[in-house]
Amino acid sequence: MKIAAAAYPLDWFDDWSAYEDKLTRWVAEAAGQGAELLVFPEYGAMELASLGGAEVAADLEGALQEVARHRTTVEGLHCRLAAQHGIHILGASGPAYDGSRPVNRATFYGPTGILGHQDKQIMTRFEAEDWDVVPGGPLTVFETPLGRIGILICYDSEFPLLARALVEAGAEILLAPSCTDSFAGFTRVCVGSMARALENQCVTVHSPTVGECPWCPPVDVNIGRAAIYGPPDRGWPETGILAETALNAPGWAYAEVSLDAIRTTRADGGVLNHRDWNAQPGRVSSVKVTRSGADTP
Repeated sequence: MKIAAAAYPLDWFDDWSAYEDKLTRWVAEAAGQGAELLVFPEYGAMELASLGGAEVAADLEGALQEVARHRTTVEGLHCRLAAQHGIHILGASGPAYDGSRPVNRATFYGPTGILGHQDKQIMTRFEAEDWDVVPGGPLTVFETPLGRIGILICYDSEFPLLARALVEAGAEILLAPSCTDSFAGFTRVCVGSMARALENQCVTVHSPTVGECPWCPPVDVNIGRAAIYGPPDRGWPETGILAETALNAPGWAYAEVSLDAIRTTRADGGVLNHRDWNAQPGRVSSVKVTRSGADTP
């Protein structure tokens, strides 16, 4: 299959039709290149705060509520585009209210409609301390004609046990949408995504927001590059990088991905990280600490 990861800029919209036109163009471009799985970034939906006007978009709470207000219409648009092109789309994440405070939710679409959603599991300091966005529902593995797919939203990709839970439940492809306002933040998600591909011998797809959005403070600066990673093993690029865009350049990263290649590497790779994961507990159950200069530990 061909996978497309978006390096996605956030734009101001005077009306809904402007957003609809943008998303339609982005999806058509990737589908036109033969992509069957499209991945949009974390908090890419925050550009919809512009529909509430400048004052709403500039307010932390107002922006969340404005974006959430359009969720049903956004879902309808994605469903139509996925059906039209016969593709799967991980939509840009945004706030969703199941209770008094919002979760950070990414909805997954297929040709037949909504397949489900993934909520972020572990919140960054800004989300927890300033924005009051809360953790959501459980990790989910999506069974699709393209393979078994799991989603780790931004910070979640930096925690190996989350990825491992998805992989042990069958995931072969991990999607890592992100939104980071510094090169260090981008690097953390990049390194995390590459590490998850290495240790689980799978494919990880990293889609970030890019560029400036000065009218919406939570996403005013966005740094990153889109990339698709695999395990640096036999039959894969030695760097583990299947494709990537230029830093901070809007556009798509494309890569051909084979589930057979993932399964072959897990069964008979140059190393067997996926198989050997369970060797760790026995090696770390007793740690020896030796004091410098002491006769005995």
